Amino acid sequence: MDTPPPDVRADRADRADDVLALARLATRRGAVREMLGWLARRAGGPAVLVGEAGRVLAGPGGEHDPVVARRAAEAAADAAVELHRRGAASAVLGGGEGPPVHLIALDTGPRTYLAVVGPDDPHCGVLLADAARTLALCWRLEQSERARRRIESAEEHSREAVLHLLMVGSVPAAQRIAGALRPALPTVVQMYVIECPHARRREIARRIDREAEGGAWIVPCPVRPNHLLALVPPEPGPATGPGSGSGSGVPRGARFRDSLDQLIVRLAPECRVGVSTPVALRDTPTAYEQAIHALAVARNAREHRAGFGGAVDVTALAGPEGYVWAGELLAPCLRYAPARRADPGPQELLGTLGSWLSFGGAASRHLKIHRNTLAARMRHLDELLGVEVSRSLAAQSAAWLALRLHTAPQAAAARAQTPPGHTATLDAVLGTPAAGTWARAQLHPLERGGPTSGLETVRIWLRADARLPAAAAALGISLPGARKRLTRAEDILGRSLLNAPSAKYELWLAMRALGAL
Repeated sequence: MDTPPPDVRADRADRADDVLALARLATRRGAVREMLGWLARRAGGPAVLVGEAGRVLAGPGGEHDPVVARRAAEAAADAAVELHRRGAASAVLGGGEGPPVHLIALDTGPRTYLAVVGPDDPHCGVLLADAARTLALCWRLEQSERARRRIESAEEHSREAVLHLLMVGSVPAAQRIAGALRPALPTVVQMYVIECPHARRREIARRIDREAEGGAWIVPCPVRPNHLLALVPPEPGPATGPGSGSGSGVPRGARFRDSLDQLIVRLAPECRVGVSTPVALRDTPTAYEQAIHALAVARNAREHRAGFGGAVDVTALAGPEGYVWAGELLAPCLRYAPARRADPGPQELLGTLGSWLSFGGAASRHLKIHRNTLAARMRHLDELLGVEVSRSLAAQSAAWLALRLHTAPQAAAARAQTPPGHTATLDAVLGTPAAGTWARAQLHPLERGGPTSGLETVRIWLRADARLPAAAAALGISLPGARKRLTRAEDILGRSLLNAPSAKYELWLAMRALGAL
C-alpha cells in the first residue's frame, strides 16, 4: 500500500483533532454556542446558525466586536435565504464586494444552515462538513430541551389557572381544564401547603407526584416562591400521627395522611408541611387558609408538619342580620359602574379586595397586576366603601367578614326576606349568642397562654392594627421579643398570625364581640 505524502497525513491528523475537539465541546453546557465559538476561531471568520427565512438562530459564545458580528449576521442571513431558494445543501456564496459565506445545511427540520463568513482556512468546506454532523445533533437536543421547558411552563400556568378558578369559586370551569390536564379534581380534597427551598420546588413537586401515584394536583404557589400547593383526595381511616393526641403542640383533632406528609418531610427534611381538613372542592379557599394556619404550627413542630385543628366557620354564626349588614357595607362597590370599559368592575374590585386581605402587597402576584395598579385599586376601594381598608385593621376585619357573608349560599335568600328599610350594624351582627359562643371558642386557647404569649399580647397587637413595631413599643419590649411572643401565640392557637393569610381578622372580631377591644 502506498504511504500518503506528509502533507496529506498532516491534514488527516488535523481533521482528527478537529473532530475530537467538536466531540468534547458537544458534552458541555451550551454546546451549540461553544462549538460556534470554536469554529469561528478555527476557521478565521464569524460562525452562526441561520434559519431558512434568514433569521439568525444562534451565534458564538465569547467576546466579539458588535459591528463585525452584525455585518456577519446580515451576510449569513442573505446567503441562507439564497441557498434555500436554490434548494441546495451547501455552497459558497458572496464574494466580490462582500466576504464569501460558506454554508451547509444541518440535518434538522425546519431547515437550518451553518454559515461561516469570510473564513481564512482553505479547508473550510471539510471543516464545516465535520462540524455540521455534531452541531446538528446538539442543536436538535437544545431545541428539544426548549420545547420541553415551554410545555412544562404551559402546564404550570394551566395548573395555576385551575387553582385560581377554584379560589374564586369557578368550580365547573376548573374541573373542565383539569379534566384535560389530568388528574381529574376530586370532589373532596385536602390542601397541603409545603414550604421548601425555591431552588428545589420542582424536584420536590416531582417527588410528591410520584409518591401520590399521580393522584395529587400539585401547583407552585403563584404568590410565595417557596411554597408548593397540593390538592389531594383524603385518605380513609382514622387520624394518626402527631396531631391526633395531646401534648404535641398541635390542636386536638388535627388530621394527617401519614403516607404522604411523613414521606415529604422524610424525603426533604428542610420542608415544612401544613395540612387542611377534608373539604368539598368548592371550599378550596377555606382549605388553603387552614393549611396556611397549620403551616404556622409546623414551622416550630418537631415533626415539621401539622394539621389544622378545625375552628368553627364564622359564616355559620352570622344569621340573616349578618347577610343584610354585609350587603349594605359592600353596596357602594356592588353598585359601582366604571367610567371606562377597561376599568375594573364590581366583581373585579371585590376580587382585588379579597386578595389584598389575604395576601397584602403580595396580592399583585396573585392577581397578575402591577403593584401600582394594586395600590390604585385599594385607594379606589377606600373611597367607595368610605373607610380606610388599606390602613385600619377594624375596617379590614369588617370587610373580611362582609366578603365571607356576601358570598355565602344563603345570603341572597336572607336579603330577599328582609323588610324594606331595615338596616344592620356590625355590633348587632356580633351581639348574638351564637357570635358570643364563636368568639369565646376563638380566644379560649389564648387565656391559657400566660402574659408573654396569651390574650393580652394579642390584644395589644390588634390595637396596634397588627403592626409589629407599634405593638413592641406598647408592650415595652424589643421587636424580636414581640415577634417571639406572637410566634408562641401561633403555636397555642394553631393559627397563622404574622404571615398571610392571618387569623388577625377573626381574632379582632372575636374581641369586638366580647367587648375586649
